[in-house]
Amino acid sequence: MAREDNRRDRRERDEAPEFADRLVAINRVSKTVKGGKRFGFAALVVVGDQKGRVGFGKGKAKEVPEAIRKATEQAKRQMIRVPLREGRTLHHDMEGRHGAGRVVMRTAPTGTGIIAGGPMRAVFEMLGIQDVVAKSIGSQNPYNMIRATLNGLQKESSPRQVAQRRGKKVADILPKREDAPADSSHVAEEA
Repeated sequence: MAREDNRRDRRERDEAPEFADRLVAINRVSKTVKGGKRFGFAALVVVGDQKGRVGFGKGKAKEVPEAIRKATEQAKRQMIRVPLREGRTLHHDMEGRHGAGRVVMRTAPTGTGIIAGGPMRAVFEMLGIQDVVAKSIGSQNPYNMIRATLNGLQKESSPRQVAQRRGKKVADILPKREDAPADSSHVAEEA
């Protein structure tokens, strides 16, 4: 039993460097007691491998570092995988919802960058997306924005997944595109 625990600890240590984390929000809360006030901290953290996996977590503690540590551990446990097109953008436009939070995410051509607000930007950066246009409509609460973003990202499906679900080939699913070299040779013949 002890040997299995050591292996798991070693695996977790080996995994740790591949994940990047981003502190999205920190909230100080106070409780008034007989002797004065007691302060506590709540942290919201987004963790990702920047290759298509992302998760978020929240942690509460009396000290900031402990709250961040708890949030990071929770985020690593709740990671989701998102298929990316060419490793840089989304496959299709989508909308995500959580409570009063609603977000719209759209694919973007190369060089666009991440056009998104605070908490959504953190999710996209940790996910490894380089080109995306996103808009938050509704709740500006960072917790709701992140949950709505992840809700939308979970709905995304790649052409491979769609083809597999429908029992077809990927080539049958994707729209037919005319090759650019064939067009240029055709123009040269006419001239």
